[in-house]
Amino acid sequence: MNRLPQSRLILSLFSLAIASCATQEPNNAFVSDADSVPMASNADTSTLIPIIDYKERFLPVIARNGMVVGPEQLAAEVGAQILRQGGNAIDAAVATGFALAVTYPRAGNLAGGGFMLIHLADDDRETLIDYRETAPAAASRDMFLDDEGNLDKQREYFSLQSAGVPGTVAGMLYALEKYGTLTREQALAPAIALARDGIPVSYSLFFEISASAQNLRKNPAAERQFFQPDGSAYAVGDIWRQPDLAWTLSEISEEGINGFYGGGVAQLITTEMESGGGLITAQDLADYRVVERQPVRGTYKDFEIVSTPPPSSGGVHIVQMLNILEGYDLQAMGHNSAAYVHHLTESMKLAYADRSLYLADPDFVDVPVTQLVDKAYAEQQRQRIDSNVATPSVDIAPGQLLGSESTETTHYSVADRFGNVVSNTYTLNFSFGSNIVVPGTGMLLNNEMADFASSPGSANAFGLVQGEANKIEPGKRPLSSMSPTIVFRAGEPWLATGSPGGSVIISTVLQTTLNAMVFDMNIATAAAEPRMHHQWMPDVLKMEEGFSLDTVRLLQAMGQNVDMASRTSGRTNSIMLDEGWLYGSSDTRRPGGWVAGY
Repeated sequence: MNRLPQSRLILSLFSLAIASCATQEPNNAFVSDADSVPMASNADTSTLIPIIDYKERFLPVIARNGMVVGPEQLAAEVGAQILRQGGNAIDAAVATGFALAVTYPRAGNLAGGGFMLIHLADDDRETLIDYRETAPAAASRDMFLDDEGNLDKQREYFSLQSAGVPGTVAGMLYALEKYGTLTREQALAPAIALARDGIPVSYSLFFEISASAQNLRKNPAAERQFFQPDGSAYAVGDIWRQPDLAWTLSEISEEGINGFYGGGVAQLITTEMESGGGLITAQDLADYRVVERQPVRGTYKDFEIVSTPPPSSGGVHIVQMLNILEGYDLQAMGHNSAAYVHHLTESMKLAYADRSLYLADPDFVDVPVTQLVDKAYAEQQRQRIDSNVATPSVDIAPGQLLGSESTETTHYSVADRFGNVVSNTYTLNFSFGSNIVVPGTGMLLNNEMADFASSPGSANAFGLVQGEANKIEPGKRPLSSMSPTIVFRAGEPWLATGSPGGSVIISTVLQTTLNAMVFDMNIATAAAEPRMHHQWMPDVLKMEEGFSLDTVRLLQAMGQNVDMASRTSGRTNSIMLDEGWLYGSSDTRRPGGWVAGY
């Protein structure tokens, strides 16, 4: 077995244990002799302790100066260490993103893409870095259809043709160079060390690799990457080293953008494409560009919501649903009551119906964002909702606009002591992407081409109906549901959140923000409460365990087609900022999440 020397391993685990204790229970974090302690508004908050209510079952982790909340412990601690050393939230987000490519391979990545939403404290503004993948120049609308016009899912999901031109490395370096304070070498050093020296296989990593073992073993380079030389699986506690990935990260550290989109790494990618019928060329890699966009904005009562614009549909539909729901007294309905769930469901049907027609890459399609997030449009849509009876999805067409105009993603949130906040979601699409590793690089390829409408009018891998606007075109970015979001209260960042989950990302973020805004839940409770999801087609209301049987029966009596979901819905990693304190929660719906703060 490939293990660290005993003395080194013990020292490493001891150091991590000390760091973990400090992270999970900061000094002065909890009140010991009262349910809660109020803060005096005119007091020096640096000498006070945060408010904690011991009547609540779920409590967040608390920090004062900086925090990273993510899906995996080692990567979150990398980000927190960057913050401790004086880096800002963007530095920490970039270091965390590169580290997750090593420690969380199912979704952390170098050859994927995503969206980074940033609040810049000094400028008091927000910006969105779009590093979504693009279709190769040789891509064509019907490329995944066979001779009879049927969709070839194996080719769409698990072939070299399923890979879009990666954006993650370009996005991370763009963010670092424009808004960070560290050098490339500083930001990448922790990830390089983790790949070179090895990481202990955690239970969650063991489980994730085991669950995808059959597909990973089909690709020789993936089998070499994820299994021992004799072909056996790494056990929990084994040290897993990734020398090829360490080399790739080192190339990026030394050469910057050209270390991935040119040079040796690019040559290995194109060689693999040429040998296996893939589409990405050296020119595709050289032509890739990050796009900085204006976020989508909306309001819900006294809160402002800032989220992801197209080519993600997430921000548009979160604002759209909040606009519709603002016309109801949700608090009076009661959290997760039948009336509450019914109104959320009906608003989701309307928003996801619009997604099928209007949303796509705005560089190729005129997306009517302004109309979709308009309060007047929400009023019009609200009139279509019957508060007592479910509207069948077949009776819901995309709304008439006013005027003219994977579930295996991963999300992490970062806040620093300077007031900057980052909400970042990125992905390979499926768990472990296409399950294909580029030989010599140690990195998995995405299968994001599956997010296009391979056959417009049909459903994608997540069951979402795809429209003509999202058809495959060279250079185009596929429509996404990724929804990194920041909520503001009184003009200050108050909540940073996001989730994986493909089509359920949008409904997950919606419910998490409503739990906090409407029902005044702390962020741990807001994440833990049971969730539901409806995406228009198919006409099914999926509900997690935790809803009362009476609520389910009442919803069924209203005509909702309830399915008590066998799987959980999403997995948020969130930070709430309040009175100078940081409250973090990693959703326990999946193992391995971590809150690292100081």
